Amino acid sequence: MKLMSLKVFLDNTEINANEGETILHLLKTRGIYIPHICYNEGLAPLQSCDTCLVEVDGKLARACSTKVQKGMRISVNSRKAIENRKKAVERILRYHKLYCTICENNNGDCSLHEAVLKLNINSQNYVEKPYPLDDSGPFYVYDPSQCILCGRCVEACQDFAVNEVIWINWDLNPPRVVWDSADNKIGDSSCVNCGTCVTVCPVNALMEKSMLGEAGFFTWIKKDVKKKIIDSLGKAEEDFSLLMTFSEIEAKARETQIKKTKTVCPYCGVGCSFEVWTKERKILKVEPKPESPANGILTCVKGKFGLEFVNSSERLTKPLIREGDHFREASWSEAIEHIAKKLREIKEKYGPDSIGFIASDKMSNEEAYLLQKLARAVIGTNNVDNSARYCQSPATVGLWRTVGIGADSGTIKDITEYSDLIIIVGHNTTESHPVIGSKIKRAQKIRGAKVVVIDVRKHEMAERADLFIRPKPGTDAAVIAGVVNYIISQSWEDEKFIKERVKGFEEFKESIKGFTLDYVESISGVPKEQIIKLAEMIHEAKSVTALWGMGVTQHLGGADTSTIISDLLLITGNYGKPGSGAFPMRGHNNVQGVSDFGCLPVYLPGYQKFDKLSKFEEAWKAKLNPSPGLQIPQMIEGVLEGKTHALYIVGEDTVMVDCGTPLTREALEKVDFLVVQDMFMTETAKLADVVLPAAASLEKDGTFVNTERRIQRFYKAMDPLGESKPDWEIIQMVANALGANWNYKHPSEIMDEIARVCPIFAGVNYSRLEEFRSLLWPVDEVDTPLLYTKSFATEDGKAILYPIGWKPPALKDEVHKITVNTGRVLEHFHVGNMTRRVEGLRRRVPETFVEISKELAEKYSIKNGDLILVKSKFGGEIKAKALISERVSGDEIFIPLYASEPSKGVNNLTGVVIDKASGTPGYKDTPVMIEKVEEGRGTAPLPSDNWRFHVNERRKQMGIEVDKKWKRKEFKPLTS
Repeated sequence: MKLMSLKVFLDNTEINANEGETILHLLKTRGIYIPHICYNEGLAPLQSCDTCLVEVDGKLARACSTKVQKGMRISVNSRKAIENRKKAVERILRYHKLYCTICENNNGDCSLHEAVLKLNINSQNYVEKPYPLDDSGPFYVYDPSQCILCGRCVEACQDFAVNEVIWINWDLNPPRVVWDSADNKIGDSSCVNCGTCVTVCPVNALMEKSMLGEAGFFTWIKKDVKKKIIDSLGKAEEDFSLLMTFSEIEAKARETQIKKTKTVCPYCGVGCSFEVWTKERKILKVEPKPESPANGILTCVKGKFGLEFVNSSERLTKPLIREGDHFREASWSEAIEHIAKKLREIKEKYGPDSIGFIASDKMSNEEAYLLQKLARAVIGTNNVDNSARYCQSPATVGLWRTVGIGADSGTIKDITEYSDLIIIVGHNTTESHPVIGSKIKRAQKIRGAKVVVIDVRKHEMAERADLFIRPKPGTDAAVIAGVVNYIISQSWEDEKFIKERVKGFEEFKESIKGFTLDYVESISGVPKEQIIKLAEMIHEAKSVTALWGMGVTQHLGGADTSTIISDLLLITGNYGKPGSGAFPMRGHNNVQGVSDFGCLPVYLPGYQKFDKLSKFEEAWKAKLNPSPGLQIPQMIEGVLEGKTHALYIVGEDTVMVDCGTPLTREALEKVDFLVVQDMFMTETAKLADVVLPAAASLEKDGTFVNTERRIQRFYKAMDPLGESKPDWEIIQMVANALGANWNYKHPSEIMDEIARVCPIFAGVNYSRLEEFRSLLWPVDEVDTPLLYTKSFATEDGKAILYPIGWKPPALKDEVHKITVNTGRVLEHFHVGNMTRRVEGLRRRVPETFVEISKELAEKYSIKNGDLILVKSKFGGEIKAKALISERVSGDEIFIPLYASEPSKGVNNLTGVVIDKASGTPGYKDTPVMIEKVEEGRGTAPLPSDNWRFHVNERRKQMGIEVDKKWKRKEFKPLTS
């Protein structure tokens, strides 16, 4: 949208300004400096410091919040404005002692340090505060003696992360920031350690523990010595201009010591981007930026504080070759030649389709492309798949059936900034995709968006929802179908949209008519009043988005449930306009990209069908196999049946993540030849014949695709550990040992090749992705943030209302009456192969637990901490401690995906039944029985300081309550 231009007078000079912009923004764009200490570009204006005062038409006003108006006269350099800005900074210095040279925050980005220098302030009147430093949390410290009460941290926590933990107690003398209550320490509060407060703090009051003693040439000084230096400086120095000049020089010198590298988070599919600060291999901090396209200033505990796994002592650093029951170290040349020899022998003896390739959803796009190229162009098989098969494929199938593209139809902004109604199905958003969860909470809190949650578990989003619907496990499809049927019965469908853009309405209407209110209530347990209420909310909303996760896709009817969600959006006209659409939440950081770039058994890169084989044969100079390949479960089955003889697994702990761990382990023990390429000696790597050490994303260049189809670059921050190598280099070495003659020197060259053969990536190159720039595919001259604005991705451009064929699962029996639900926990990612190696994360959730409803606990006389045996209908079992919770209800238990040890992995319980439409196992259709095997003496498996035990202590508020600050006499506003 083009901004209107208007004329204003800046220090008596007429200039152009944009309608709606603030004076501060106007000054910054023209390179004019004024202090703005409480202002952060990623937050709303706080108006809490008065350091940005200017004269507007003769009166003092805050530049951060005052919007320009036509004819406005702005004076930056009037005596009145300058004196009051200086007065505001001097007032702040009563609360913050300047010892910049030995401060970890003196890195050229301290707004207070900059203000003191530029305003030529040479002394301060600091007042000691009676509060001790709080270092009780695992990741950051709060130093009240340095806190300037700007409120940035409060605004970040209350209205951006919306965890509502932090606030300022303005009634204390002096006031201070508190966590939940004045008596709480950080480590005993409900803080989830997202770190957003630390990111926005303008001084050193909030500081990452990893920065302490590391950031600066003099910060290593011992605490007691440092305190003496600070005290002596404060007593003896009346004019600190020389010290400030020295600190400015020291800050510049730090640029030679600290490397700042833009990267993309290696955990979930949100695709948070940020700078990582490193000193050699030490990770000092993670710094998100307002320009980070997916996350802005937000992070979660894993992205902000969970990257230290790259320095784990358990990292693989040399190639390993199995000899009998042990491994020996080998050179790269020996390991690669051994792999090539074995693959060649197996191909010659059993054919190319006896070999399978499994890709990691943490590989880069370029690496995924090379792995499938190795499979197809070098080995000659389409047996290449990725772990989207375990979680995302049903959503992809549902969208392929209806709208033609198996990916998010818009951006995160469509959900969180434009949508009137956000429907969340089977997805614990705040723990699975915490940054999106925060943005949804903000949408609800700040702009009044409505939120509906359909889930079997009462997690945080369910607690906050305007409507929470709790169906029986596996019946989400019936609930949605009931809503659709009721909408049609009330003639609330969008007739114009359906007539112009959709086909198959009558057939679909016939298929849905059996889902009456009474039937849906009987099958799902959801009261018909809730079905009607949801239908009414959809009818009343101008725009609707639906997002869903593994609570949908890991059921046997996952593809059908995904389909009916898309059908619902189609009949109500909620595609192709801002604030609408389907959003399957992609779990891993590159689960979308690995599929996009070709690691699928029935699609070529860019979702091109096999009728495009000739184009790839010409580009790759190889004859390609026209037969569809095997999905991962079929590869495992093929081993047991003697059809699959070799597997090449990159970055995937198949033993732990595939369904039926015991059977998967048996297959990988049996396969003739197994290659595993990974950072750690996983349970899968332990069974390999050759283990190749892979580099972490911080140790290489590449691109990822996040859940919204956003392609982003990440950059190399440090060299690979030991002899480990990037996956793309390793794959190229294997391909060349098999005669491929590839010669890629950098991932950018791989992307250039991809752009030549894939129309949806035709306009992608590294120069268009520099730093925080990103592109959303399809990309040609421009990218496509919002799909389906004019037509759907079908042959005739019309969407298809796909008839529902869902039937309720019937897996329980008289013995196995309890259903296992499973999912992610905030502190760990998936089974924990990375997060388990970060001490602070492990400390917050140290072990796998079994979350049990109060009803089951009473029935089986189970208390917190009791050791529980869970036995599956499919034969497996695990033992773990009980956690009694209201989050689960009835005959249901929840076991996290996080496996603190292999024997506690939830997939020891799951069976091999799969959703036939997508090939995804029915992980959440696992009937079990439970029994108590040992008294736990009341000790819960989570530590008592875990945030989950303190959420009722939170203090919700809007903003920082700045009016309370201005009412105190020491903070009288300078604008009055």
